[in-house]
Order: sequence, then C-alpha cells, then structure tokens
Amino acid sequence: MERVKSITLAVRDRFIQGFLIFAMVFIVVALLTQVTAVILHVSGNEEILSRWANNVEHRIDGTFKNDPNNIMYNADEHIWVESVVNNVKIGKLAGNRNLEFGVKNMLEEYLQEKNYDLTPSAPNKLKVEIVYLDVLTTKKNISVFHKNEEEVVIRMKGILYKDGKKEKEIIVEESSSEISMSTLIVDEGGQFNQTSLSNALKKTCDKLVTKILQ
Repeated sequence: MERVKSITLAVRDRFIQGFLIFAMVFIVVALLTQVTAVILHVSGNEEILSRWANNVEHRIDGTFKNDPNNIMYNADEHIWVESVVNNVKIGKLAGNRNLEFGVKNMLEEYLQEKNYDLTPSAPNKLKVEIVYLDVLTTKKNISVFHKNEEEVVIRMKGILYKDGKKEKEIIVEESSSEISMSTLIVDEGGQFNQTSLSNALKKTCDKLVTKILQ
C-alpha cells in the first residue's frame, strides 16, 4: 500500500512539474512575442508585423482550415475533380463539352453535400469519364393500348487518385425513363428531353460519388 501511495505521489509531482514548465515556457514565449511586436511597431516595420500576424492567424484560425499549413487541416476531407471527359461515341451529345462541364458541376455539388472541401491542391483527385449515353426505346402492347418507354441510360467511370497513385476505380450506370404516348425523351427536333437527361445525370453522379468514397 505504501509503495502504491509513493508511486501516486511521484506521478502527481511529475505532472505538477510538467505543468509548471509548460506554463513558464508559454509565458516566456508570450512576453517575447509582445516585445517583438512593440519593437516592430516603434521601428516603423508594421508591414512585417501585419504579415507575421496574418501568418499566425492562417495557421491557427479554423476559418482557414482549407489551407494545408493550418493546424486544423485534414487532407482526407479535401478532394478535387481534376477532369471530366466525354467519351460518348454516338448520339447527339457525343463529344459535347457542355456535358463535361455540367457533370463536373454536379459531382462537385454532391462532394460538398458529403462535407468534402474542393481544393485544387488536395491529395485526393477524381477523374471521371462519361462512357455511354443513349436513349433506349421499349415498345409494349397491352390489350388495345400501345405504350412506348423511352429511357436515357448513362454509364460513367470514376478513378480516385491519392498522392498521384490510383486508389480506386469504379463504373456506375443509371437511367431515367418516361412512359407516355406523346412525350418522348427525344423530342421532335431530335434532342434529348432535358428533364430526363438531367435526372439521369444526377442519379449517376450521386451514385459515382457515393461508391468512390466508400
């Protein structure tokens, strides 16, 4: 019992000593910082003082947590959509650059919804390829009724890189369909129905982001 008590007292003393040393170091650093600030101010070097203060603020203020130099920066919470390439070979949207831009925006929105910060310097980079996009038509006859089902089908490939090395690769596919006698996914002008196309793109982007980050 006496030995346990002596060990407890020794640990307590060590803890107190450590705390006192930390407090003394903190006070000395604070005083030196204050003296340096006063000297810079008196000598007219306020620009250096301002630059130094901003540097310290960027390192400790949580507002700047997206900066890799900030103490709250977490690399795993940052990602960047490096590229979206439209490799669709047939159809009205083959090689369409606006489609690439739209998909990139959607991917970024879903990443932000999952609390990821979009940072160009992030170690995590996402590359996406639009592999397939087309309209499939299914005709059905039920009794005296005739029905067409027009479906936009989209397939995308996503590759996640971390520090320049391939981390994960997936392929996802989604679709959006409309069933009617008159309203088709491809309108009379030979263009994709925007609602169906948008729905299919959103579903595919959402699925890609969810699976690539699992």
